Amino acid sequence: MKYDYVIVGAGLYGATFAHLAKKEGKKCLVIDRRPHIGGNIYCENVEGINVHKYGAHIFHTSNKEVWDFVNSIVEFNRYTNSPVANYKGDYFNLPFNMNTFYQMWGVKTPAEAKVKIEEQKQEAVERMRAAGIEEARNLEEQAILLIGKDIYEKLIKGYTEKQWGRPATEIPAFIIKRLPVRFVYDNNYFNDKYQGIPVGGYNKLIEGLLDGTEVKCDVDFMADKEYYESIADKILFTGAIDEFFGYQFGKLAYRTISFEHEIHEVSNYQGNAVINYTEAEVPYTRIIEHKHFEMFGDEVDKNAKTVISKEYSTEWKEGMEPYYPINDAENNTLYQKYKDQADQNSKYIFGGRLAEYKYYDMAPIIEKVLEIFK
Repeated sequence: MKYDYVIVGAGLYGATFAHLAKKEGKKCLVIDRRPHIGGNIYCENVEGINVHKYGAHIFHTSNKEVWDFVNSIVEFNRYTNSPVANYKGDYFNLPFNMNTFYQMWGVKTPAEAKVKIEEQKQEAVERMRAAGIEEARNLEEQAILLIGKDIYEKLIKGYTEKQWGRPATEIPAFIIKRLPVRFVYDNNYFNDKYQGIPVGGYNKLIEGLLDGTEVKCDVDFMADKEYYESIADKILFTGAIDEFFGYQFGKLAYRTISFEHEIHEVSNYQGNAVINYTEAEVPYTRIIEHKHFEMFGDEVDKNAKTVISKEYSTEWKEGMEPYYPINDAENNTLYQKYKDQADQNSKYIFGGRLAEYKYYDMAPIIEKVLEIFK
């Protein structure tokens, strides 16, 4: 059988592409090496709770076209991301806002908060000048210049070093060029106009996108590439670009995450979906309590159990799931070599996080695919 498109990867990019191609009358086959569809937004139902198996995903966008598109597939709820930071048992609201500043220093007005931050920023500037340094050389110096030492030491340093697996003094300054700082009492992490979680979980979104499209799981495209090329006019490849080209220029580097999922015999374990652990001594970066993404108010206590996930950030190794591209100069140069190769192959479209070696939120992925079909 001949297809207009063979789509390699049943994640959000591949599923959105398949949905839009089908609407144009194209015949598509979607394949995925995993035993399930959905890629990293796949949810597993555990004790009646949709567990984000590959880490928490919160949909947010200011693009009305994207919001209307996803809601045409499945209704989204009103979840608002308001993470909390735990530093040695003390709790601070995120992102940095008036609640954080009150918890940190007892200041109550924006003017008081600005004075406190400016004092600490000025101290950092003077220390650097005394050492003959004009510009921040690393993340530590950059963060202190932006927000001062108290917030840096309690809420940024340990968390960031766990995320990147190296001291903050060895992480490039550009990683933290901007920090969300708000002088209002507002714990909503995102500035976007729209945010939420699909009612019934992300599987509902992917199933809706792939409705009526032929899908095969547990299929390794790389093991049978020539066959799929023979049955497709075009191939959308959403896998790792370096793997596609047989690592001929070398392997791209990633950070990855491992998870410890736990079931607890309580209805409410931590009172929030996301709590970051910002001290270096706690080995995990955060704990996710999944029921809070979809259960609100009295609903939380109707289910007597809860599921939490502890997240550990580690360096990627063969056999692990690659999550975050390390977009430093060396890896970007390496990726460009692969991209140059990819651009010469007219049969293929390379798209998505792994194929483009670029971290994407969910909404920009959909925006990008919508643009293809305009």
